[in-house]
Amino acid sequence: MEASTVTNQILSGSEKGGKTYAFNDGHDPDKPADFWFQNSEDGLVLFIVFFTQACRWSRCLGCNLPGQMASFHVPFTHIMAQVDYLFGLSDVVEKQMDIRKVIVSNNGSVLDQETFSSTALMYLMAKLNLPNLSVLSLETRPEFADFAELEFLSRALAEGETPTALEIAIGFEAFDDTLRNAVFDKGLTLSVFETFLETVAPYGYRLKTYFMQKPVPGMSDDDAVRDISDAIFYLGRMGKKYGVPINMHLNPTYAARGTVLEAAFKDGSFTPPFLTDVARAALAGKDAGISIFIGLSDEGLAVPGGSFVREGEDPLIKELETFNRTQDYSILDRIAKTTFSF
Repeated sequence: MEASTVTNQILSGSEKGGKTYAFNDGHDPDKPADFWFQNSEDGLVLFIVFFTQACRWSRCLGCNLPGQMASFHVPFTHIMAQVDYLFGLSDVVEKQMDIRKVIVSNNGSVLDQETFSSTALMYLMAKLNLPNLSVLSLETRPEFADFAELEFLSRALAEGETPTALEIAIGFEAFDDTLRNAVFDKGLTLSVFETFLETVAPYGYRLKTYFMQKPVPGMSDDDAVRDISDAIFYLGRMGKKYGVPINMHLNPTYAARGTVLEAAFKDGSFTPPFLTDVARAALAGKDAGISIFIGLSDEGLAVPGGSFVREGEDPLIKELETFNRTQDYSILDRIAKTTFSF
């Protein structure tokens, strides 16, 4: 596909989604967009966001992540240079013995060969032969999952020093069909998701699903809790049906700059969810048969005052971080019963 065609897809998607942000075309293409460490039940996680051309879908309401990427094609040589840069950083070198999981992102689909070179992905695989790596997670839209490629990646992981599972991470965002597709414009149906699960199952891959709590304007806090709870019960049923280990990555929604949510936040039709409600929603996972990770950073992409973290909530953040490591639901139960005044 010609680069101009991909660029036109990105720009038309952004226009359809009412995005007003600019792309990050001035970023050094030899450095990743971002990376950070976090802790989960898998252990220490290295989360990498490579700098590539933006997500081709680029229209999801409230999402400004494509704005951290380029509007133009980033050649594989630059993505490979990003890999070298990252694994040469002292912080990464010092922690490499402790890294148990790596999540690979480009704020879009790393399996989309038009925006993330397969050559660069193979190069990354060679660098990921870390001594204690147990899980590699690749973010993608389902339509870009080439199972011949995934099987090759899985075999490459098996050649590492320790057994490493492959996890496919996809954005779901909202469970309610109307919210997810008619309002949020995710372009993902349950039938497509279930076909994807059925295809994944024989390979023994894990699945991560990204959800946003209260992702659209005009949604009440109770409705937002209910949507996440419904999603948890659904994922539990699907995981059991297909024998696929499923994780929900639950992100409380913030008012992202340059999106419809920024305008809704300013006119009062959107307020970010409270962390107490996030805990209340996640409580549904206690006996659902899935694991849950609660995202606790807006990555500096929220408008002033538009984050879900409010003044005085640092103790809650620490408790939720403990939940992420331990899956101790008594923590969520305690937080859900907490009352704060803002």
